[in-house]
Amino acid sequence: MSLAEEVFEAARTAGLTLCCAESCTAGMVGSALTEMPGSSEVFRGGVIVYCNEMKHQLLGVPQPVLDGPGPVSRECALALAEGVLQLIGADAAVSVTGLAGPDGGTEAIPVGTVWFGVALRGESVRSGAFVRHFSGSRSEIRHQAADSALEGLLRAIRDGDVSGGE
Repeated sequence: MSLAEEVFEAARTAGLTLCCAESCTAGMVGSALTEMPGSSEVFRGGVIVYCNEMKHQLLGVPQPVLDGPGPVSRECALALAEGVLQLIGADAAVSVTGLAGPDGGTEAIPVGTVWFGVALRGESVRSGAFVRHFSGSRSEIRHQAADSALEGLLRAIRDGDVSGGE
């Protein structure tokens, strides 16, 4: 069973609907979650927000977050997950924002740095974020990031853990 199939089955068993907000993975998480027949039972939709303007306009990432910590940060990952959860109205959300390279990295935020946000709706919204540092080509970083997003979503569905295992 693939990781996406595990997420799908866990969500279906728990009676949860899913959504995602993606930047550097540009739809890879949503694509993986819709590979299975019947995926519309649990996957409500996703938003690709590649530029900062769309992060702000579509999902409500506060401008001070984008100007301060920046788009590759815990704060942005949390805001993306919470924003897409509110926009789409699902039960669980995952977000991905990072630097896949090969350019754009700095000493503080090197290429391969990817932040993930997870938000779960219950009596209130619980959310958390985690970071991973990947290496390899742009394509390899993006694939690793999509897998990590699915792993974070699976932990949240199965265990209620929104910290990403950190």
